[in-house]
Amino acid sequence: MLHATSPDVRELQRKQHGVVERSQLRSLGFSEEAIRHGIESGRLHALWRGVYAVGRPEVTLRGRWMAAVLSCGDSALLSHRCAGAHWGLIRSAPGIEVVVPYDVVRRRPGIRVRRRRGLDARHRRVIDGIPVTDPVSTLVDLASCMATQHLERAINEADRLDLVDPETLAGALGSLPRRRPGVARLGRLLARQTFTDSGLERRFLALARSAGLPTPETQAWINGYRVDFYWPWLGLVVETDGLRYHRTPGQQAKDQHRDQAHVMAGLTALRFPEAQIRYEPRRVQATLAAVATRLRAAAPPAL
Repeated sequence: MLHATSPDVRELQRKQHGVVERSQLRSLGFSEEAIRHGIESGRLHALWRGVYAVGRPEVTLRGRWMAAVLSCGDSALLSHRCAGAHWGLIRSAPGIEVVVPYDVVRRRPGIRVRRRRGLDARHRRVIDGIPVTDPVSTLVDLASCMATQHLERAINEADRLDLVDPETLAGALGSLPRRRPGVARLGRLLARQTFTDSGLERRFLALARSAGLPTPETQAWINGYRVDFYWPWLGLVVETDGLRYHRTPGQQAKDQHRDQAHVMAGLTALRFPEAQIRYEPRRVQATLAAVATRLRAAAPPAL
């Protein structure tokens, strides 16, 4: 007889947000008759074929996600907007979405099941016990079903949470089939940001030249960070925030750590937001000129 108070069932239930799958119960030693009795007695409540809530029919959202993945097979992964919500990239997800390998056919009421060629262990992560698509796959899938402003926000969140930064994401797209939904659109979005950043870079470099500064090193690695502009002979680092995705509060905290690391190493660190470069160019130019003059005066004489 199946008891919801069985230690093995309790542990499985705890790990899986209150749900279990039939083959899991069989592996714990419960017979088909015991499972049937559990259903009839109200100890098990069917959610989808072969997947049950233990003890009572109500489960949390994560319980439903877990049940959906279990119902779709061992290789199934939570995907698309559900994966985005589970990773914390978006706030919520309408419905339940799961992806399975292309050779797997699953039809479950209330679950949108997508089939994908090449889906394997490389794309699998487990978050809070629930198998889910990796961050790159999740963002590609979001690009196939979300408005641009929400997709940009999801990219920002992935960067803020240190899941994947825009540059790494752009590089990863090269290994994916262009025909896969979301790949081309996400690539265009990232390329457009790069184009915008290039224009901003030209604006800033023009201001730096007008302030009397020579051409700096760009994208140099300093103190463990890649910086936008670096004048080693002055000990000057400049970051222009528009050259990365829009800074969230969490990203601003990371930027402060970067600046502090440069100051601790004896460098002068300046940071200019995109709006200031575009709309207050004289202030940017004056700041650069004043700082450069001070740094030149403080530099030891050449031998």
